[in-house]
Amino acid sequence: MRKANREIQDKAAIRAIMEEALVCRIGLSDDGMPYVVPMNFGLGEGCLYIHCATEGRKLDILRRNDRVCFEMDLLQGIRQGQEACGWGARYESVIGFGRAVFVDGTAEKKAALDRIMEHYGAKGPFSYPDETLARTAIIRIDIESLTGKRRE
Repeated sequence: MRKANREIQDKAAIRAIMEEALVCRIGLSDDGMPYVVPMNFGLGEGCLYIHCATEGRKLDILRRNDRVCFEMDLLQGIRQGQEACGWGARYESVIGFGRAVFVDGTAEKKAALDRIMEHYGAKGPFSYPDETLARTAIIRIDIESLTGKRRE
């Protein structure tokens, strides 16, 4: 990281940012072209869970290339400056890399959906009709590396 004084090394602080973030942007490579998608998500141990329809561009890409980059951030405020380039932002962010795994088992699908529901404040227990599970794809992103950054 270019500005080492902004790096967050504490794993608990990085996890706290991930717990508070509302959007996870996943970056994929579609035959050499970047493709970024904002997603709802849930946190597991050493992984993220995302969900989507059972067909679509991101699934097609992930079937060809399971490598994923992801980003989450918390914008704390904008600091105005005297000049255009004197403005700045107060923020915390996390960037990670990992591999996408398609979740097929009903138990893990339900557990993943539970994590997503809980991330957005819902209280369980939850139930998922079989037809909902059948039309929902769950992707687990196994996290290989994480970095955090903060500007105050």
